[in-house]
Amino acid sequence: MKKICINDDFGGFGLSDKAVDRYAELKGLKLFKEDGLVFGSRYYFVEPDEYHRLHKECEKKGSYEEIRGLYFCDTHIERDDPVLIQVVEELGKEADGFCASLKIVEIPDDIEWTISDYDGAEWVAEEHRTWS
Repeated sequence: MKKICINDDFGGFGLSDKAVDRYAELKGLKLFKEDGLVFGSRYYFVEPDEYHRLHKECEKKGSYEEIRGLYFCDTHIERDDPVLIQVVEELGKEADGFCASLKIVEIPDDIEWTISDYDGAEWVAEEHRTWS
């Protein structure tokens, strides 16, 4: 069976600071945290001051290519990432980010799947063809 992490309530997927720290530790990522933000911390692959300096330079140039990849975003983690699954199973409710209620869903290994949602509440669906 394949394990997939979803958000089980309205609000949207997100990891707590504790979960991001544990994920980074297990993955061997060196992240720099920017605290004191309304919806939790932000994480970068460089010091926050350096990121903001580079961001201002990019803003002047009108191109953000230089900083692409310097920001860590938990929503970009593959939902079947074994390390993500481990973190959510280890931490339980402590893994939940702002407005999140994370859950591990198990599906058969041979299913082509996708995550669908309504207002942030997610479910795993078998992928199929659609037209519009």
